[in-house]
Amino acid sequence: MAFLLKSMIGNPLSGMGLGGGGDKEEEAAPTDPAKAAGMSREEYEEYQKQLVEEKMERDADFLHKKAERATLRSEQDENMIEIAGDDVDVPEELLKMVDEDATEEEGKDSILGHMQNLQNMDMDQLKEKASATVTELKTKAEEKCSVM
Repeated sequence: MAFLLKSMIGNPLSGMGLGGGGDKEEEAAPTDPAKAAGMSREEYEEYQKQLVEEKMERDADFLHKKAERATLRSEQDENMIEIAGDDVDVPEELLKMVDEDATEEEGKDSILGHMQNLQNMDMDQLKEKASATVTELKTKAEEKCSVM
């Protein structure tokens, strides 16, 4: 009768931590994972190495397949663009944005663009950089002359 009461009330309560006492089976469980798996320490380490190697192989295969799929998609996209030719409809807003970016880049690449950048620079900072560069060159030249 006591066994029946303990199994009916004690086991569910022990799962919640409310009683039923500590089971001796839990205390007897091995803390070493190798012993828990029923292997020696060396066997367990070898098994873990095999698992890691297999995982690495699976990951490499997955990445290879993923790259193949990406290549296939890009080839399909290129083929679709070639097939479509000039029939591709691009929104006017996107065309305006691209044109604005292109004109800005052209302006920056031109001589006038560089001149405007010079006007925006702080002259004192520019003088300091120039003088620092000149003094650095002088010191290097003096070092080379003293070596000769």
